[in-house]
Amino acid sequence: MTLTSAPEQRLEEMLPKTFRVIGKEWETTDTATLFFEDVAGDPIEFVPGQFMMLYVFGLGEVPISIAGNRLDDHTLMHTVRAVGAVTDGICGLETGDEVGIRGPFGTGWPLEAAIGRDLLIITGGIGLAPLRPAVLQAIDTSDKLSSLSLLYGARTPKDLLYKQDLLGWEASTDINVETTVDRAGFDWRGDVGLVTTLLPRIDFEPENTDAFVCGPEVMMRVVARELRNTGVPKERIAVSLERNMKCGIGFCGHCQYGSDFLCKTGPVVPFDRFERRMTAGEI
Repeated sequence: MTLTSAPEQRLEEMLPKTFRVIGKEWETTDTATLFFEDVAGDPIEFVPGQFMMLYVFGLGEVPISIAGNRLDDHTLMHTVRAVGAVTDGICGLETGDEVGIRGPFGTGWPLEAAIGRDLLIITGGIGLAPLRPAVLQAIDTSDKLSSLSLLYGARTPKDLLYKQDLLGWEASTDINVETTVDRAGFDWRGDVGLVTTLLPRIDFEPENTDAFVCGPEVMMRVVARELRNTGVPKERIAVSLERNMKCGIGFCGHCQYGSDFLCKTGPVVPFDRFERRMTAGEI
């Protein structure tokens, strides 16, 4: 057996594979979901919570969390908001276009640790994308959980992602879904307010609860505080810290967050370990 040396392994991690766009759906005016297949036909394996590095030829690459179903090993799904040159380029791709993709990288949501417990999945805005694979897997294994709930908040009804998924999940007996928006027009019949206002509706035992949280850092801090106020142990709260990633393998240093390199330690991390850094300025 030939062992791969560290430099060769690092080089392999840095070389993208060619993927082709096989579908595209606009979620909102600035956010698109794209579906890719490996041109070489190789199967795609990942765990919920991991991310890929998407490279648009001539523009550069960005880290994007995987939003697809882990059981579909031939389709890679990413939901991308156009906020810069590279993400604009990704959202501008059409069926048949090719991109370079590296990965998967990073840590996943601790679904195994939640077995036998109440699982709360709490997210805001595009933070639902990194959590979608975890929601799908949790629904598939809901018989192993005491309960399963999704609390989802967005700025407006038009900013809600995966509207068809939400309708299907709301009709399911395997998961309890609650949604809210920050502001809405007269045609919205749902809740208006912060996602934390939905917590009192959920029947769960705090000391027997695991929580997965993803969204803006200020939102995650507030949610973690409210969960702790209800009695959820902070070591049972997992958050996703995706900002500042650049190379995907913790080599370039852009992902350094205190003493950790998030490309390798994260993006999914235990809140109790990162609480002090998340509340400190300029880290």
